[in-house]
Amino acid sequence: MFFDALQLIGGAIMSFGQIPQIIQILRTKSAKDLNLKTFVMMFTGILLMEIYAVNLVLNGSGEAFLITNTVSLIASAIMVSLILKYGNKHNNAEN
Repeated sequence: MFFDALQLIGGAIMSFGQIPQIIQILRTKSAKDLNLKTFVMMFTGILLMEIYAVNLVLNGSGEAFLITNTVSLIASAIMVSLILKYGNKHNNAEN
């Protein structure tokens, strides 16, 4: 129970920690200083952990991990989408 609580707290911090950056991108309409490769690698890592979490749940444990990892995967997907949308906007305007 104690370790489930730690996982939930840590997972929530990791998941919701991306929200300020998402809000910043939406406000400024710019992600030009963010590295797409970094966020694609993070998304890929979280996706692999998601597969692991589904396997845990199918074997009778890991519900907390699945929940927080799913939220983190969604936030990571939003970040990659926003970087693709706004990342080179200013660079294209300058050329």
